[in-house]
Amino acid sequence: MKIFQTVAIALLVGSVSFGALAAKEVTKEEVKTMNLEKIGTVNTTAETTSPMDAKRELSKLADEKGGKYFLVIAGREHGKFSATADVYK
Repeated sequence: MKIFQTVAIALLVGSVSFGALAAKEVTKEEVKTMNLEKIGTVNTTAETTSPMDAKRELSKLADEKGGKYFLVIAGREHGKFSATADVYK
C-alpha cells in the first residue's frame, strides 16, 4: 500500500512540475520590453476544438523547440481551430 501511495504522489508531483515548465504566452509589447530572442515558429498540427486547446498545443510545441515564451501570430477557425506562433527564449 505504501508503494502505491509513493507512486501516486510521484505522478502527481511530476504532472504539476511539468505544467510549471510550460511555455508562457506573451504579447508583442512583452516581446519588445523583455528583449526576447526569436528561435523559431510552430504550428498546431492537429486541428483542435477550441482556442484554449490550440494555445495548449502551441505551448507544448514551444517547449519542445526549447522556448520559454510564444506569441500567437495567426489563428483560424474553420469548424475547428488552428494557430501559428513565434517562439522566444
